[in-house]
Amino acid sequence: MAETLIPKPATSAASGAAAKTATPLIDIDKVSLYYGASKALKSISLKLEEKVVTAFIGPSGCGKSTLLRCLNRMNDLIDNVRIEGSMRIGGHNIYDPNVDVIELRKRVGMVFQKSNPFPKSIYENVAYGLRLHGVKSKADLDARIEESLTASALWDEVKDRLHSSALGLSGGQQQRLCIARAIAIKPEILLMDEPASALDPIATSRVEDLILDLKKEFTIVIVTHNMQQAARISDQTAFFYIGELVEYGATQKIFTNPAQKRTEDYVSGRFG
Repeated sequence: MAETLIPKPATSAASGAAAKTATPLIDIDKVSLYYGASKALKSISLKLEEKVVTAFIGPSGCGKSTLLRCLNRMNDLIDNVRIEGSMRIGGHNIYDPNVDVIELRKRVGMVFQKSNPFPKSIYENVAYGLRLHGVKSKADLDARIEESLTASALWDEVKDRLHSSALGLSGGQQQRLCIARAIAIKPEILLMDEPASALDPIATSRVEDLILDLKKEFTIVIVTHNMQQAARISDQTAFFYIGELVEYGATQKIFTNPAQKRTEDYVSGRFG
């Protein structure tokens, strides 16, 4: 019988970015990925801590979104993909044949670059995943939907029109609705692939504030092309170039005193 293997690791008394887990929540070890004969990721090793924001940065085509999608096995949906190495969450290999991929994606939620609300009401957008995972009671649904919309800083804006179409929301509201939908089923990890790239500066600021608030409860991994955004919201930053992990460390160090010349050239705008 397939099973999910993502127990929550024990944490110390420290909190926020300073909190350390007994073992990293996410442990990526020598992961390479091939699209057919093309090698998109080249022996990536990376350890990500619990309840911090980690930013993946790098030029287009460098592999950051590909690696992000490995974390909830979205690349399984692509033909001719082959993965080497291991990727562990909570100490367990998520590519083990016994892992239930549907359950994995419940525990590792995802928000995409383009907001993708369902052509349903605001209420039904958030209720969809809850129902899929066995929440049937209207009282329970109502409570979880309010909780999720509140956590995504959207409740006050939509509480009087929950049964109106989600497609009537603004772009920024739609993206926050997608975040509410992702967190409603209470994942441990939230993956975000360029979540603000299609938004105006005000909506972007709202999403960034939301990410900073959500990291109290979730481990967040975000792909972004926006250097200022990475500097504002992430605790750790990983810089990728042509499928390789060039440098990984505290965001402040990556942006002010990187160890690698290629990192310095990228964050200073010399290329990319």
